Amino acid sequence: MTSPGRTERLVLPGVLTAEQAARTVAGILATQRTDGAIPWFRGHHLDPWDHTEAAMALDAAGEHERAEAAYDWLARHQNPDGSWYAAYADGDPDAPTDRGRESNFCAYLAVGAWHHYLSTGDEAFLDRMWPAVHAAIGYVLELQQPGGEIGWKREDDGTPVREALLTGSSSVYQALRCALALAEQREEPQPDWELAVGRLGHAIRHHPERFLDKSRYSMDWYYPVLGGAVRGAAARARIDADWDRFVVPGRGVRCVSPNPWVTGGESAELALALWAMGESDRAVSILKWIQHLRAENGMYWTGYVFADDAIWPREQTSWTAGSVLLAVAALGGDEATTSVFGGERLPSGLAPDCCR
Repeated sequence: MTSPGRTERLVLPGVLTAEQAARTVAGILATQRTDGAIPWFRGHHLDPWDHTEAAMALDAAGEHERAEAAYDWLARHQNPDGSWYAAYADGDPDAPTDRGRESNFCAYLAVGAWHHYLSTGDEAFLDRMWPAVHAAIGYVLELQQPGGEIGWKREDDGTPVREALLTGSSSVYQALRCALALAEQREEPQPDWELAVGRLGHAIRHHPERFLDKSRYSMDWYYPVLGGAVRGAAARARIDADWDRFVVPGRGVRCVSPNPWVTGGESAELALALWAMGESDRAVSILKWIQHLRAENGMYWTGYVFADDAIWPREQTSWTAGSVLLAVAALGGDEATTSVFGGERLPSGLAPDCCR
């Protein structure tokens, strides 16, 4: 099992001790396959976004070789057009179970790669991963619409789905900024990316009508903040406006309103967004509340239906554990994690906020 000495940065009173954090990291490591793949759990599928989130948690815990193996898995299995499929059968990367190619799934490698570089300073990794990041961003920006929003995906036959998701586009916004940071580090300017992220940020902040209405989902509520497109007073107003609709005191964050179901992943991600807003006290409270989802093995149940007092679904996902570790890492001041989610060392002010 991972040594508690490697997880001292993941200690947060009332949330995780070093020993508890070590058990959670060990749980993710046990889920990871020898080729670097990190499925949701053994026997379930892998998707590129959640795979990356779990890898970022490994870096936050000092497990850099295992995180690097996860990113190398993505580089090896990237499609010729720069994309990845939405889901792969556990243990068989040649057997995709969903051949759609979602834009935010494909962009997220840039976030993980930048986080790994900040965690390790490994220039060789950066050089090796750059072609995959460059190709992925190229694929994603082919789906950008005239209004700046990013189309959801391409179907398995290549047909573009031009409707945009606010959560997905907010995640892409963060990924584009991380990709630009990587480009800057390599001294390879990408002016088209700069224009794209400026247009996307404007759409997120000022044109909700350009996105499909998924306002019942808590992710659409907090992701513009988590992804960095909305900050300051606007972020506080956004979070406060729907706090009572999505937050269940003492239990966590609803996945969908008004369903009586709180989930660990959404709760931990909201904690990250709150931290990014400067609301650390509220972030810590959320993380304390979801300790009822923690299993004896250190992993976390996906969710809890409080109307029925039932854990549901009966699964312990690597990405739920990863999101908790990343939130704790940010609150604990881990430099790479705070840089990626706080915006430090990420390009900003890339385009005037007047693009229509």
